[in-house]
Amino acid sequence: MARAQDSFTFTVGKLDAGMAILLGDRAHLIEFPSVLLPPGATTGSIVNISVHRNVAQERKRDHEFWSLQEDILETFGSHSPENPQLEVRNVTQTSVTLEWPPIKLANAKLRSLDIYKNSQRLASIPNALTNYSTKLSGLSVDTQYTFQLLLRTSAGTYPSNLIRVRTHTIADTSGISVCFANVTDSVLLENAKLALKEMRAKWSDKIQIDTTHFVCTTPAVTPAGAQPAGGVAAAPGAEYQRALQLSIPVVQPQWILACHSEKKMVPISGYYLGVTPPNSGYSQRPQSMSQASLPSSSAAHKNSASRQSLPSIRRPTPPSATTQGPINEEEDEEEQAPPPKPSPSEMKHKSNGTMDRNFKFPTSPTQAQVVPPVPSLPTQARAPKPEHEAGSNRTNEDDMTPVAVVVPSSVEVPPPPPVEKEIRKSFVESEDGEEEVGETVEIDLR
Repeated sequence: MARAQDSFTFTVGKLDAGMAILLGDRAHLIEFPSVLLPPGATTGSIVNISVHRNVAQERKRDHEFWSLQEDILETFGSHSPENPQLEVRNVTQTSVTLEWPPIKLANAKLRSLDIYKNSQRLASIPNALTNYSTKLSGLSVDTQYTFQLLLRTSAGTYPSNLIRVRTHTIADTSGISVCFANVTDSVLLENAKLALKEMRAKWSDKIQIDTTHFVCTTPAVTPAGAQPAGGVAAAPGAEYQRALQLSIPVVQPQWILACHSEKKMVPISGYYLGVTPPNSGYSQRPQSMSQASLPSSSAAHKNSASRQSLPSIRRPTPPSATTQGPINEEEDEEEQAPPPKPSPSEMKHKSNGTMDRNFKFPTSPTQAQVVPPVPSLPTQARAPKPEHEAGSNRTNEDDMTPVAVVVPSSVEVPPPPPVEKEIRKSFVESEDGEEEVGETVEIDLR
């Protein structure tokens, strides 16, 4: 059986719908897809199969593959994310403001941007692609801290530079950052700006992230072209409302002059908007330490006026300095004045063991009733006495003066005054519904 050098002869054996069995000259058996057989080939047909190498297609494939690799390297391999560069923007006694340039991610995707304080994760920066600063508050005075940014991307983790910051002391006023608004007094405004310049502080007309105080004398807005003394709009300004939203303290310009005069941070409690400043001398110009430490005459006058407004203190006088007459008159007035009526709660719960002779119990509705007349007592016959006793009695009766006898039936006996225990008994009966058993005995404890 003749065959070419690059051709092989096979006999079709078993043939089904998907696969055909081909038998070679040396009993080689291979499986061959039936769809690749020539049309009309059946079991027992002889076919020749030729195999050739396509070098041109191999070269084309290699060229396309390496071109793709070069594009991937140029797009994703030549540029990588850069490490953030952290910088300090402002430092105060209790806060630090940090900033950094826009982060460069190249072709990577942002995972997170975190801020670390003293090598511990503090918080995550929100909107890291558009936010380039942060303010950290709640720090301790005159304390050193370390801060660092950590950028996490799909291409890896990139830390920033490590910076060390020490918060200011109370005497350091260079961290003040002021936003000026509507100050009606132009001289006061200029003095405040000069004081800030000498303290190496800064100010602006817009609220920024490092703004520490909002300074104005009125929350109203002055329109363009209006004079400071008149024509002020009644509605609060946008910067004033924003300061309230950001919890920035709103103070008067006198606070800046006070800090400049005292050479330290002065508490702002007395310089809030709407509060009269403690010292009116600050509104004129910055003062020195000696002038600021001296007490003002207005404050002394105010203190003396406040002392004069207090009521005079009554001091007890010795008994020798007073006469007996006025004392007796006061005692008579005290005896004539009716005693105060005790409340039921005091009568119930207060028992001091002493009784006042002039004390009178109030009449209750239950006790203020008509007392029935006392019935006449029956007369009893006296027993006869011995003669010697009768004789002595006669001599005594002769010496005694006659006394008019009052018939008991004609005397109206007033009801006995109520006793404290009886009043307490009525309250116990009203509350508990139980009666106390026993008689009431009045005892003089004096």
